[in-house]
Amino acid sequence: MSELSSDHLLGIKYLNEADIELIFSTADNFKDVINRPIKKVPSLRDITIANLFFENSTRTRLSFELAEKRLSADVVNFSAASSSVKKGETLIDTVNNILAMKVDMVVMRHPNPGAGLFLSQHVDSRIVNAGDGAHEHPTQALLDAFSIRERLGAVSGKKVLIVGDILHSRVALSNIFCLQKLGAKVMVCGPPTLMPKYIQSLGVEVEFNLDKALAWCDVANMLRIQLERQDTRFFPSLREYSMLYGLTSDRLNRLDRKIIVMHPGPINRGVEITSEVADSEHSIILDQVENGVAIRMAVLYLLASKIERLA
Repeated sequence: MSELSSDHLLGIKYLNEADIELIFSTADNFKDVINRPIKKVPSLRDITIANLFFENSTRTRLSFELAEKRLSADVVNFSAASSSVKKGETLIDTVNNILAMKVDMVVMRHPNPGAGLFLSQHVDSRIVNAGDGAHEHPTQALLDAFSIRERLGAVSGKKVLIVGDILHSRVALSNIFCLQKLGAKVMVCGPPTLMPKYIQSLGVEVEFNLDKALAWCDVANMLRIQLERQDTRFFPSLREYSMLYGLTSDRLNRLDRKIIVMHPGPINRGVEITSEVADSEHSIILDQVENGVAIRMAVLYLLASKIERLA
């Protein structure tokens, strides 16, 4: 059986193109499952998965939990807000205590970049990175690329525009890595103050004029402004940001062809995207949500197969 080249999913940069294609083909099968009347399969019936969220999350946590339950795994949910982490317990101690309860896999979101990698080096469990600070969010990038493939038939050769807060976005970095490995061309657009200094070293095009960028692309992925990660003001006001970088029906109507609109959520309606656009035929935002469950089922299933082999 084909298997992933890595024992963990820590970031897109640790995957190769064959890994991504294996995840996609597995997700295709699981998408059929979640659209059946009986949406569960017994694939992970003997596997226990702990969801450790040291940062707030609604969509990602629910998506992982649903994916785990669709696969018949036993699920343990852990919230740092009500845990001994608040009493000074270290990350390794927290996880080792959970693993002592015979947990096979850990899905973790953490505010510190590299937390998943650090954990994978110190505990004996498969680790899935559900977001580490402003570093990577691999399952979001996978479901975004999977959604593009589903709508356009392929990712290779497509022009994908990522708009918004590139500096603070783990979604942007993971998307850049994933899209490039699949042969897409990537452009980023946003205020100069929200562009990382290293951005051009990643091999992407940079454009500060949204209308020019939209005229170039096949797909526009609109990112949320990460106000919670900003310790200073990077632009004068949300109103000015919206005027310069908000996606509106007027902007789309000026284009000479239809493009696909995406958003990783949660949406700040009226800031980076208007409600009219978010709910329009251009949008595949709800497809992304559905595909997120299938992609996470695929990742968990493929990593679990390695647990059985190592047992």
